[in-house]
Amino acid sequence: MWKLLQIELFKISKRPRTYIAFVAISAIAFIFQFAFKVDGQSYMDLILQSVSDSFELDKVKAINGYFMCYIILNTLLVQVPILVALIAADSISGEANMGTLRLLISKPISRTQLILVKFAAATIFTILLLLWMAISALFLSLLIFGADDMLIFRVKGEDSLILQITKDDIMWRYFAAFAYATVALTVIAALSLFLSIFAENSIGPIIATVCIVIVCTIISNINVPVIDRNVKPYLFTSYLVGWKGFFYIGSTEEGEPIKGSLENWPAIRNSLLILVGHIIAFVSLSIIVFRKKDILS
Repeated sequence: MWKLLQIELFKISKRPRTYIAFVAISAIAFIFQFAFKVDGQSYMDLILQSVSDSFELDKVKAINGYFMCYIILNTLLVQVPILVALIAADSISGEANMGTLRLLISKPISRTQLILVKFAAATIFTILLLLWMAISALFLSLLIFGADDMLIFRVKGEDSLILQITKDDIMWRYFAAFAYATVALTVIAALSLFLSIFAENSIGPIIATVCIVIVCTIISNINVPVIDRNVKPYLFTSYLVGWKGFFYIGSTEEGEPIKGSLENWPAIRNSLLILVGHIIAFVSLSIIVFRKKDILS
């Protein structure tokens, strides 16, 4: 299987669409970094206008590398599922389109092994994409803007909160957030792989994946009690932004932040377990369907 995985990774590396994802991430990160470097003060004035009379804040120090990465991630991690689908949705349908699928299953490997290798390759691509995101959004931002305490703007119920995390308590949170994002985006890869089994070209699975993500995301953000109780808990999109939980710091009864703490670790843990459950379900369905599929291409 290792040899087959190497071949699959080589195929991915030869596709031009593979590098579109990396270029897109670099471009989005650069746009934000350039905009904030040139006129970040205006953004901070707008965000802090409602609390400017409550406390003094050095807005120049507030725009630092950690803050920039958080802003970029809020945008990128909404778009990255599309980039993951560009590769994962081509896993089986691409082989069918090129007429190589029948040749593949004639080799001395099982269909289950083939699906697992395809999934492993898509997962590795997802990890590399997130590593590149960490370089572009986090480390490059730290190089440009420097490091300092980080501000988090959060809406909780009807209240708008500003959380401050000291700079020596931030990096581990980013590592944890990127690890969480890896699991979340692997769900997209598994879904795209499953949909690719039903098509003979990659356009259909890509569009289907994007549509499913968009529709489920809209449902996840609708505040209707019956949907909140009976639908949202079962949608993977309800947990895609759970990485933000690593930046919601716990506090004492007096409201003092507790260094190294998380406000709601059980919720993060449960979200991860649900996402892993979706991955297992999609991959298992892919194996079951592919083993029964008539290969005509």
